[in-house]
Amino acid sequence: MTIAARVEALQRRLGDAPTGQLLPAVLRDVFPRRLAVVSSFGAESAVLLHLVAAIDPATPVLFIDTSRHFVETLGYRDRLVAHLGLTDVRNVGPTVEEIAALDADASRATWDPDGCCAFRKTAPLYRALDGFDAWISGRKSFQSATRSGLPSFEADGALVKINPLARWSPADLAAYATEHRLPRHPLVGQGFASIGCAPCTSAVRPGEDPRAGRWRSFDKTECGIHLLPSHQPSGK
Repeated sequence: MTIAARVEALQRRLGDAPTGQLLPAVLRDVFPRRLAVVSSFGAESAVLLHLVAAIDPATPVLFIDTSRHFVETLGYRDRLVAHLGLTDVRNVGPTVEEIAALDADASRATWDPDGCCAFRKTAPLYRALDGFDAWISGRKSFQSATRSGLPSFEADGALVKINPLARWSPADLAAYATEHRLPRHPLVGQGFASIGCAPCTSAVRPGEDPRAGRWRSFDKTECGIHLLPSHQPSGK
């Protein structure tokens, strides 16, 4: 079965299923031990991680440590891992050699954010996904125009990408987090609605798109890990 046919079959079977039905199915039945969750441990990450931990806390969770994160994000990652009892969190990122060759002075984000994301995020992620058949993302349709109409299942090269929160609203996320008393990222209270690397993330002004603080002043809306491989910028 081709990856396109598999995605189409999964979308027919589970695409309209509620998250509480979709997640157990993909974790236990469709991709048992062959699926990873990719998490930024950002502003909205706690909800998806809580849902996954309730099903199987040993599910592999990949955190892309770009070496440019806010210190608050790294602390939040450690706090959330302990709070949820996650037992297989893997920090992945660029090698020392890649950083030395491609961004030795740590300035690349200011003049080539696409290239910076490519070698700090995209390349390390796809190395880490080698050996998996599918991965789970925390994207939601409301986050930006590029994510409008997001399906539950997508083809991502040879992998299946799963978006179990695609139809969740900000109110749904807030209600779930409150009900389960989930820790909040410390920067959210300072106006950061979407949190990435420190050089490329700023607070969001009232009325702005939740992702307006990402790559402000650049014509860029995605880091690259959610672009098809053929549309991913080179980090060289």
